Amino acid sequence: MTLGTKVDASDGATFELGGTAARTHQAIIAGGGPTGLMLAGELALAGVDVAIIERRESQDLAGMRAGGLHMRTLEVLDQRGLGERFVSQGQRHQVAPFHEVLLDVSDFPTRRNYFLALPQNQIERTLAEWVEELGVRLYRGCEVARFVQDDHGVDVVLSDGSGLHASFLVGCDGSRSVVRKGAGIEFAGWEPTKSWLIAEARWAQEPKWGVEHDLHGTYALGKMDDPGQVRIVLAERELKTGDDPTFDEVQSLLVEVYGADFGVHTPTWISRFTDRCRQAAAYRDRRVLLAGDAAHIHPPMGGQGLNIGLQDAVNLGWKLAQVIKGISSESLLDTYHAERHPVAALVLRNTMADVALQRRDPRSRALGEIMSELAVIDGARKHLVAVRSGLGVRYDLGDGHPLVGRRLPDLRIQVGQTAQSTYDFLHDARPVLFDFGSDLGQERRSCTDAVKVVSANALQAWDLPVVGPVQSPEAALVRPDGYVAWAGALGDDGLEQALQKWFGASAADTAH
Repeated sequence: MTLGTKVDASDGATFELGGTAARTHQAIIAGGGPTGLMLAGELALAGVDVAIIERRESQDLAGMRAGGLHMRTLEVLDQRGLGERFVSQGQRHQVAPFHEVLLDVSDFPTRRNYFLALPQNQIERTLAEWVEELGVRLYRGCEVARFVQDDHGVDVVLSDGSGLHASFLVGCDGSRSVVRKGAGIEFAGWEPTKSWLIAEARWAQEPKWGVEHDLHGTYALGKMDDPGQVRIVLAERELKTGDDPTFDEVQSLLVEVYGADFGVHTPTWISRFTDRCRQAAAYRDRRVLLAGDAAHIHPPMGGQGLNIGLQDAVNLGWKLAQVIKGISSESLLDTYHAERHPVAALVLRNTMADVALQRRDPRSRALGEIMSELAVIDGARKHLVAVRSGLGVRYDLGDGHPLVGRRLPDLRIQVGQTAQSTYDFLHDARPVLFDFGSDLGQERRSCTDAVKVVSANALQAWDLPVVGPVQSPEAALVRPDGYVAWAGALGDDGLEQALQKWFGASAADTAH
């Protein structure tokens, strides 16, 4: 397919590919938010020529937006050697909110056993610096207008009329995703029942800090880094879905709820969100894929949206890279939907429950009180925190050792004469076979084109969230996303099968 050719889009319309010469990349990502940036970095680490299309001229965002990173996301960033870049900027909180109680997370078996409060604009800025270091091309000030795909790739027309060609296109372009709509993928779910105003502004009279409730919902006035600013969240009296709320609406609702607007002025950000929940019926249509808000949207309770978007990207990146490089067949991409769709479906369910618990009628309040009492019981607390933090994710990768399908713990291990972390060996986003049972007196860091092999001695016990202590495996095959594809004895047939399934390799490839 060449530019200047008239083609049929998925919606039945005919259009002409723009420009005179297509700029070509192996992968194109629509959207340069957190998910798109993380995916670009993953692909670049694997040696893929990837480009991002982003409508913003710079990475700057108005307002704080998402508020931080959960424990599993911090582990994912540590897997790439990026954790300290983020931790050094944020504030650590060893609690997780659930309805009207705070759940202790300090006993969770992870080095980063805390929620990191960090505004989205700082998260994005740090990710953007990383992808710039990796040489990722960004096309700023434009967005995907239309595209067409065939068996050989995807041709994209940008809003400025220019064209791009790639083997694959990934939509990380938000809840109104042009890519999702262009691929004709259903965005099924539930319509909104409730709306909230959110704003950031300066105040003249000190606000009434904290959370308030009435029969209409929940309200919060929070302190920001700038002591002269306030973050405002207000439940609206009736459902509104307009995208452009005014500051007059914010001021009026403040007066209605608090009896005063505290002289708020000079807003830097005003928005409205609802409890709408939707999820893409498929995360892939041939050579087009979806991640982040393009694949799933839900109310922001629990701060999970940005986090599961980053985890989508890390699940997809290495798989897409292997397909592009011819290591794996396109069927590997089907595991992306199979693994990540259930994760987002659970988040949608949980946030719908959060909204239901916020209702303030007497019956709902009674239910909320009971749920809060149950949530602090040790077993329930660990389950809730593991689900919301991402530490409890287990992919269906087969039976066997309890590690299979779960994330590799961030353990201290001895390699030769050096104590290191298991995550140190995932920085380059390549699969690793950890050998915990062979000749531990000698360093072994053999490396093939497919799989890195590390001989090590675990210096800590194996402890999994909710599951508890488990027996150390003789060996563990770890995917680039940090999840264990196989664990057992090196002579097991399961190792050969896992190597072939995931990486197109064999046990012979990883031998001395």
